[in-house]
Amino acid sequence: MTRTYKSDAAASIHELASDLHEVGLIDKATMRGFDERCLTPVHRFEPEEIRQLREREQVSQSIFAAYLNVSKESVSQWERGQKQPAGPSLKLLSLIERKGLSAIA
Repeated sequence: MTRTYKSDAAASIHELASDLHEVGLIDKATMRGFDERCLTPVHRFEPEEIRQLREREQVSQSIFAAYLNVSKESVSQWERGQKQPAGPSLKLLSLIERKGLSAIA
């Protein structure tokens, strides 16, 4: 599983905590706290938010779809509210929201 961290320091801290969790020195509840603090947060995007995000980056639906490795139709359906992004697409949208399209280029 690929994880996206808020910073290099957060990545190091999370990796150490994961190792400690694996050997039983950190419990699940504590590990969830590290996940919340270190990993890039993901939230559900409303259709209008997705459209605004794409327009902020000044790209067409086709180009946006190419960056996200999805079809243009998927982006169109997200923007119309017919479908919701999930999994890796949702994570990539969160990264674009925080750091811009260049973060995943």
